[in-house]
Amino acid sequence: MIKAIESSGVTKSFGATLALDDITFSVNESEIFGFIGPDGAGKTTLFRIITTLLVPDKGNMKVLGMDSITDYKELRKNIGYMPGRFSLYQDLSVEENLNFYATVFGTTVEENYELISDIYSHIEPFKKRLAGKLSGGMKQKLALSCALIHKPRLLILDEPTTGVDAVSRSEFWDMLGKLRKYNITIIVSTPYMDEAIRCNRVALIQDGKLLSVDTPQNIKAGFSRKLFTVKSTEKYKLLKTLRKNQEVLTAYPFGDSMHVTLKNDSSEKSVLDYLMREGITDAVIREADAGIEDRFLELMENGFKA
Repeated sequence: MIKAIESSGVTKSFGATLALDDITFSVNESEIFGFIGPDGAGKTTLFRIITTLLVPDKGNMKVLGMDSITDYKELRKNIGYMPGRFSLYQDLSVEENLNFYATVFGTTVEENYELISDIYSHIEPFKKRLAGKLSGGMKQKLALSCALIHKPRLLILDEPTTGVDAVSRSEFWDMLGKLRKYNITIIVSTPYMDEAIRCNRVALIQDGKLLSVDTPQNIKAGFSRKLFTVKSTEKYKLLKTLRKNQEVLTAYPFGDSMHVTLKNDSSEKSVLDYLMREGITDAVIREADAGIEDRFLELMENGFKA
């Protein structure tokens, strides 16, 4: 299988801060590959190395079969990059921004319009509007159109849906799925677990280290414990009380409930009885299926052992 990216031992520091630590992974051609991790995990630094904007201190990065350092000029012609912060010209119109990016890459909007038509059609009625006056979802679509207008082989998206409403997020991922017919490899970072499951494979990253690289299904299946959800109207008291219980191994807030794992052969009934004694009389506990975030937390607890 052809590799779009091959990273071997990539390490990067900024002064005393180790941003990336021995990062080794590969991405298949035409794959949608996701990076999942909190702020400060190293995602943006890694993306900047892939896009030739930074040079690693150690290790090798091959992108589209080329060296990210020596072949950077050729690589930049074949990469589309959408950074986390909206970076287009806010005092230019939608149309002017798109034409400008097409010109920079020696092409025209007309030449590659088919590639962006599904995306750009949402904002084309507003093509005379200044980019700075667009809503979050419209800015997102314009930025993606500009990143695609030169028909790149590799598309890099750094948290493209952060701060965008749920409907726009769903539309955006539908658009990414349609791009696969053009054999474009897509690398995307996201803090949203519902987006992670739409990737072919994902990498969990924390403190500059890769915790696991696999399909979303396999990562979830790697969760090694029974998982329970516990609900109560007194959420904060519930969390504090659960974490004081010696039978409870972990307790984390997830939406309107707590995700809880238990030590040894402890039963949910014994935990429920304990909560009753502590004055939480409305608690409900049920066994649940683990998600990617549950596996992420388990790997962190285990010292990053995948």
